[in-house]
Amino acid sequence: MKELFKLVAPKTVPVLDPDFRPPVLANRAFLAEVDATGKAVPFIIAVERDQNRVSRFATRVFPMDHPRAGANYFYVERILKFLLWQFGGWKVTIFGPKELVGYLASCYTNTGVRRFDAEFWGDQTYEHEMQIIHVDREADLPAENDGAGSAVELDWKGWRIGFDLGASDRKVAVAKDGKLALKANGEPVLSEEYVWDPKPQTNIKYHYDEINWVLKEAEKAIKAIDPQAKVEAIGGSSAGVYVDGRVRVASLFRGITPRERFDAEAAPIFKEIAKQWGIPLRLENDGDVTALAGSISLGDGAVLGLAMGSSLAGGYVDDKRAIKGWMNELAFAPVDYNPLAATDEWSRDFGVGANYFSQQAVARLIGPAGLEGEMAGIDAGAFPLRLKRVQELMEKGDARARKIYETIGVYLGYTVAHYADFYKPIRHVEVLGRVVTGEGGQIILSIAKKILADEFPELKGINFYEPDEREKRHGQAAAAASLPLTK
Repeated sequence: MKELFKLVAPKTVPVLDPDFRPPVLANRAFLAEVDATGKAVPFIIAVERDQNRVSRFATRVFPMDHPRAGANYFYVERILKFLLWQFGGWKVTIFGPKELVGYLASCYTNTGVRRFDAEFWGDQTYEHEMQIIHVDREADLPAENDGAGSAVELDWKGWRIGFDLGASDRKVAVAKDGKLALKANGEPVLSEEYVWDPKPQTNIKYHYDEINWVLKEAEKAIKAIDPQAKVEAIGGSSAGVYVDGRVRVASLFRGITPRERFDAEAAPIFKEIAKQWGIPLRLENDGDVTALAGSISLGDGAVLGLAMGSSLAGGYVDDKRAIKGWMNELAFAPVDYNPLAATDEWSRDFGVGANYFSQQAVARLIGPAGLEGEMAGIDAGAFPLRLKRVQELMEKGDARARKIYETIGVYLGYTVAHYADFYKPIRHVEVLGRVVTGEGGQIILSIAKKILADEFPELKGINFYEPDEREKRHGQAAAAASLPLTK
């Protein structure tokens, strides 16, 4: 078959997936070929999201009259796909060849290959029809602007509440003067998990009351120490997509249907809670707050957080220890350019992160590892139970289970190098989640580190950071308390 865009086989081949083709290798080979022509054409993408915030990415392509210009189409489609799931956005403005912009615009329509992405980011998240616009001059691109909302306040004083909402529990913590509040014996004033079951609930009052209850518990703990104390601010994190504190896509509110009712009742729930408390309340996605917790623990910025659980969650704290206001939904960003790679069942796209760094990834590799016979009695879709079984086999020294972790380790090494072309700078990669627990997790990290050291020497200094049990238990909710800006 004719080769148009050249895929590059990795030097370190994943033992269970020999057809894996890392984007970082293909992208760099493409750009080297473009540069060798001496006629590279700029291709600059500006992605606008809420509050007129804009992020930009600059690259280059073959001139459209070059014999290799056909390779441009695959390259720019994969790049834009990554950027939308990194930044989030509904309006894309591009300075580059008009033919390529027209192609991208056709992809993000009701009949295009990126229909899911256009609906997700345009209609559902930002409540605008997705737009992809060509400009003739670089000067006509919107200026980069992450907005004031990206800052966090790490040196705050007084009492605050931090919370984190998950699918099965609500974490809440009391913080004071920039850190988790502790009693005289060194134990937290309050840092607890409370069970809830939000997904099937069809009455928004359930969510409102259950969230407010944990906040009141935190306030009671503060008052028990200082009856005159006042809660100065509340910060929270939650799985899902949030725009300016409004819920746009979140499984926690899955029972609030149809969409019109969701928009009227679920979307403004945190605005209503803030109104009741009468103090600043800021909510961010849980990936960013996880990265912030890592940044606070490390005392440094440039932290990329990767949580490998039921799916892949991402977050980023920049060099100045600020949250960028990006979406970082890396579960849907491309990490494998093999067009026959695993297809995500929701977005229907191939080679995206959820199938490489999650319980789904482990389940997908069970067959190639020859472990299907060990899964007797476990449903094919029961990913947590399948992961648990693989972990049990790993503890017994099963070489087949080890191959699963070795394969994911190769994926991670090349993918961190890929992420580093978009997230700049990265000094630390914070990794957590069930997939990286135990001995298998150590195999994943050791292989990833080796690939970076051997094949990407400019990245060998990246520190892989695993939060300890105390930070996992208390860190995220406490870090959320640093989100509100009160100055």
